[in-house]
Amino acid sequence: MKIVDYPGFERGLRLFNADEFYEAHEVWEDVWRPLLPSRDKRFLQGLIQIAVGLHHYRTGNNVGALSLLKRGTRNIREHRSDLLQLDIDSFLQQLSVYHDAMSEGRVLPPLPKLAKLE
Repeated sequence: MKIVDYPGFERGLRLFNADEFYEAHEVWEDVWRPLLPSRDKRFLQGLIQIAVGLHHYRTGNNVGALSLLKRGTRNIREHRSDLLQLDIDSFLQQLSVYHDAMSEGRVLPPLPKLAKLE
C-alpha cells in the first residue's frame, strides 16, 4: 500500500494546504505511527516536521520553525518517492524560498503548498 492510500493522508494534505498546520500534523501522525520503517515513514515524518515548523513560526518560535523546516526538507529530499504522485520538486523549491526568507528576516512568500501531480 502506498502512503497516499492510507486513510487520513488525504485529509492531512487538505489541512496542510488550507494552512491548518497543527491539525495536519495530528492527522499525519496517526498515519505515520503504524508504518513500518520505510522510505514512506521517513517521508511522512518530513511532512509532519514541516507542518509543525510552520505552526511554530505562527506562534513566534522562529528558532524551532527554522530547525524543523530544515530537518523536514531533508527527510523529504532523502526519502522521496515519485510513486507518491505529489509534486515534490515544486514543494521543495517553495520550502527553500520560504526558509531562506524566514532566516534572513525578509518578507515571506506565500505559504508552501503540496500539490498532486496531474
